[in-house]
Amino acid sequence: MTEFVVRLADERGRVQEQTHAAATAEELRARFTQSGYYVYSVKARGVLGGNSRKKPVKLETFLVFNQQFLTLIKAGLPILGSLELLSKRQKDLNFRGRLEDVATRVKNGESISASFEAQGGFPLVYTTTLLAGERSGNLEEVLQRFLDFQRVSLTFRKKLKASLIYPAMLVIMVIGLFIFLITFVVPRFAQLYDQLGTHLPALTTFLLDLGRYAQSYGVYAAIVVAAIIFLLSRWIKTDTGAVTVDRIRIALPIFGNVWLKYQVGLFSRTLSTLLTGGLPLVPSLETAARAIDSRQIGSAVFRSVESVREGKGLSTSLASTKVFPELAIEMIEVGESTGALPQMLNSVAEFFEEDVQTNLTAAMSLIEPLILVVMGGVVVTILIALYLPIFSLSASGGQ
Repeated sequence: MTEFVVRLADERGRVQEQTHAAATAEELRARFTQSGYYVYSVKARGVLGGNSRKKPVKLETFLVFNQQFLTLIKAGLPILGSLELLSKRQKDLNFRGRLEDVATRVKNGESISASFEAQGGFPLVYTTTLLAGERSGNLEEVLQRFLDFQRVSLTFRKKLKASLIYPAMLVIMVIGLFIFLITFVVPRFAQLYDQLGTHLPALTTFLLDLGRYAQSYGVYAAIVVAAIIFLLSRWIKTDTGAVTVDRIRIALPIFGNVWLKYQVGLFSRTLSTLLTGGLPLVPSLETAARAIDSRQIGSAVFRSVESVREGKGLSTSLASTKVFPELAIEMIEVGESTGALPQMLNSVAEFFEEDVQTNLTAAMSLIEPLILVVMGGVVVTILIALYLPIFSLSASGGQ
């Protein structure tokens, strides 16, 4: 017998965790399902958290697998046969090993949702929607809905990244040009002015001193910067660091609002997908809260869960957190009152995603010229500082 930690919800939506002994996870899941509980997850106590460190599968590879998996199931192939066939054709060795383990578990009688959940590294939305498909008997429909959701999300993320490529290249060029001028050009002018022994303006003196320091201590400064970046990246992965960074992002003047709307759109689309798949509201909210990147919005959703359990509406519960935009609250309220909450959540996601794209495009159209102006200002200032003594010598020589 093995001890398992069971996360379940009763008929009122109250979520709790219990520890029970059973021969298999599937046996324990079936026991609570027959008793009228909604089983959220069943994990062996000895391996809790062990899978979370596994390398995640690339989203594009995962989507291709699911599209092929769905095609095979629609063609009438059994789930086990489809898994075995796709695992043999998988080129990603890490993903292939996990698929082989999933197929082995399914062959031994485990459900497909429990088999994928045991692997770790797969989206929580995926394993949860698989469970909903198993309970409703509509696995094909659930897989199709998941694929549609991920395609829309992936397309939107690619658009955001594409809009940021050019400004990022400009920033890198500015930094690279500044380093080249300070470490290569300025020291040669310093040698020239040392030979001349002439009096130098304050701006030129400052620039030459900066060049000397860069040559002498540049390597050490680079090591310190690299160490700081490494420590910051490690700190950001902690709960405290992630919460702090998220608060800073949301507080930014222009991009904070864009980040907030992007996360609200992602939350709305995820929640809509889960609700349409037949999951109860409380487990769907918890899953959607874990699926988004913003810790502040995720915490707000978790706080709203308690109000939903008490019987309050979703819009009222989210409004009490004072994090969600007012427009999103109003649209969700309309969806609740008309009985079309999943459809309205999709509308919320589409509206905010389009708004994010518009705002980001407008912001980039202002930032890109600003970066070019800064780049030109830096170059002109350095050139003036370097050539100012030469102009002074020419003027005094002419007199």
